[in-house]
Amino acid sequence: MRSNILLGLSFLLMVAALYLVFIYVPTEKEMGIVQRIFYLMVPMGWLALLAFLIVFIGSILYLVKRESRWDILAHSSAEVGIVFTTLTLIVGSIWAKPVWGVWWTWEPRLTSTLVLWLIYVAYLMVRSLAADESQGARFAAVVGIIGFIDIPIVVLATTLWRGMHPGPIIFQGGLAPSMLLTLLVSIAAFTTLYFCLLGRRIGLREAEAEIRKMSQD
Repeated sequence: MRSNILLGLSFLLMVAALYLVFIYVPTEKEMGIVQRIFYLMVPMGWLALLAFLIVFIGSILYLVKRESRWDILAHSSAEVGIVFTTLTLIVGSIWAKPVWGVWWTWEPRLTSTLVLWLIYVAYLMVRSLAADESQGARFAAVVGIIGFIDIPIVVLATTLWRGMHPGPIIFQGGLAPSMLLTLLVSIAAFTTLYFCLLGRRIGLREAEAEIRKMSQD
């Protein structure tokens, strides 16, 4: 019941966000229509960071308490995070082509985001290649904790180094009220979608664990 309510809320917020992005918000004067990708790229990037923060927390709790629920949380969040990080890189490349003239450039924000993606792909690979499930969970937890080091680098990349990527205009008052509203609704929509997907993935992993336990009895 609760998951259905969350799914419905996610759908309504996503419809509202799409309306604001493609109909309500004015077209930016300098970049033109391609700037509208901003309202999708930022929420996706935010969800990538949120997902891997949950992996970090879940990994620590698993190593401390050795309870499978924390491993399931971390593993599920890593899978969802990989999806949103992949989408961030793809959408960012689509935005970069008309604005920078290239699909990809090795500037700090893009490079650190790619490194983040590679770290958590390695997280999933460690699990799949481990000799047994508990060993894979332990090794993956270590990767999930160490990999979190890259998140502050991604966040601060435009501040620490000069690059082509725009700076933190959101926190500098660089958005008109209509643009800020559109961005906030889009972030809310994608965040709700993340928790919906995470809940569904956790449910599937718990069901798989139950089936394995029953088959061993």
